[in-house]
Amino acid sequence: MPRWFVYMARCADGSLYTGIAIDVAKRIALHNAGKGAKYTRSRLPVVLVWSVMMKTATDARKAEADVKQLSKKEKESLVLVVS
Repeated sequence: MPRWFVYMARCADGSLYTGIAIDVAKRIALHNAGKGAKYTRSRLPVVLVWSVMMKTATDARKAEADVKQLSKKEKESLVLVVS
């Protein structure tokens, strides 16, 4: 059974993009190739700054929604915890 990840990537403009993926490295590479999310296409390159593994896609989607509701300051706190 594949494991899902919730991740945050820092864009070139300093913003944070949150998403989910099974293979985070591959997803970051897709973002940097301009084939990822529309949001990141004009903010390249992106760098992975945070990720957490989830058991299911449903859990990952719920966690992604929760992270997206956080303020930028709260998201930066998550990034600092794993840096």
